[in-house]
Amino acid sequence: MKVKYFTETDTLFIQLNDRETVESKELNENILLDIDRDGKVVSLTIEHAMAQSGKPEFSYETLKAGNVNWQSCWDK
Repeated sequence: MKVKYFTETDTLFIQLNDRETVESKELNENILLDIDRDGKVVSLTIEHAMAQSGKPEFSYETLKAGNVNWQSCWDK
């Protein structure tokens, strides 16, 4: 998985795998989902990411599944 943030355009790109994209779906005017031939998600692009999040910075955490309180992750 690769996560890239482009400061010039406030765009967040999340690539989940290296499969070939065969279809792109616009979820709304700021979110684009790329799908492979099996219907699995390849990547996600979010335009105006910082503006939409209301957060002044980008960060991420790698967590072990057994140590995650998912509700607290979404409340941040």
